[in-house]
Amino acid sequence: MSVSDTHRSIDAVWRIESARLIAGLARMLRDVGLAEELAQDALVIALEQWPQTGVPDNPGAWLMTTAKRRAIDRLRRNKLLQRKHAQLMHELEAEQAQQVSDVEQSLDDPFNDDLLRLIFTACHPLLSMESRVALTLRVLGGLSTGEIARAFLLPESTIAQRIVRAKRSLARADVAYEVPRGEELVERLSAVLGVLYLIFNEGYAATVGDDWMRPALCEDAMRLGRVLVGLMPGESEVHGLLALMEIQASRSVARVDSRGEPILLLDQDRARWDQLLIRRGLAALERAQRLGGGFGAYALQAAIAACHAQAPSAADTNWSRIAALYAALAQVMPSPVVELNRAVAVSMAVGAAEGLALVDALVNEPSLQGYHLLPAVRGDLLVRLGRVDEARTEFQRAAGLTHNRRERELMLARAGA
Repeated sequence: MSVSDTHRSIDAVWRIESARLIAGLARMLRDVGLAEELAQDALVIALEQWPQTGVPDNPGAWLMTTAKRRAIDRLRRNKLLQRKHAQLMHELEAEQAQQVSDVEQSLDDPFNDDLLRLIFTACHPLLSMESRVALTLRVLGGLSTGEIARAFLLPESTIAQRIVRAKRSLARADVAYEVPRGEELVERLSAVLGVLYLIFNEGYAATVGDDWMRPALCEDAMRLGRVLVGLMPGESEVHGLLALMEIQASRSVARVDSRGEPILLLDQDRARWDQLLIRRGLAALERAQRLGGGFGAYALQAAIAACHAQAPSAADTNWSRIAALYAALAQVMPSPVVELNRAVAVSMAVGAAEGLALVDALVNEPSLQGYHLLPAVRGDLLVRLGRVDEARTEFQRAAGLTHNRRERELMLARAGA
């Protein structure tokens, strides 16, 4: 194997193993910053040694053992935490005494408690949502600081500061690396799902920049969602969120043309929708419903997405059911945005006039004053009612509110049409 082939292998191994490696170290050290630093040290050693020695049969075990040795060296050198020093030394000696197959079995378990602890730690309510997202993508998604910065179109220094502050905040507060229980679990799980939902949505409909979508963010969110499903198979909303992401992502290729220009839902070529993702999403939705979570916020949104996925054509869409699902969603997750989406469904199921009446009731809603989709939806309905001059004004207003270049161009084109 050439050096370049080895480096590609190391990169692949790191993407797969880094989260579990950091999770295991964080549990022992109770410091996610130090855990990540030691994991990076192990990666550097791999980059130095593997091109000469070859990639080990179990690279994850090799990285973990190397990182633990670095941890022992660090603790000994700093003369800190003698109890942890002894604990780490004992664990390392015990691992070395075991058969290799036992070590491999332990380290190859993708759904271990350490990873679950790390997910809940990275999404701790002590941190701001921006910090949770950055830290989650860094330690669980395996993305570099530069990759996260490019994904959200922010300076790399800004993302780096968020990650550093997040680690310091967790260390300063001595946050326990554990999965909460009881009511706290429900609250914290909601925060975890909210982070994944935000990451996916930014990938699916970019709020800023030149691209209509950022598929890599969608893929990261889905990958983390699948990990969470494996870790918490009895939580219906975990399945609900994964179902929503899988079904929505099935349309990704059909949402843009060859030049990257947006293609709206009703105009998409449904033959280009990814049927494998749809089947996986529908299966996840069924599991959520079987667990009694059919009326959870994510499961309801997945059910709405399923209505589109199961319709052979735009004309066959069951808009009455979608309107009813949005009404149910408004009960469990009251939001002006949900009401705006319900208005669209009502307009398709009953008529544009009825939909416009619901939209007009939202015009003075403070939280929607800077929301570009409010005038965009209103413009659509006005076009259908033949009120084109008013519609043009609404599309122009929508164009002025969006920060995404592709969406701005789309709104201006509709105004011009």
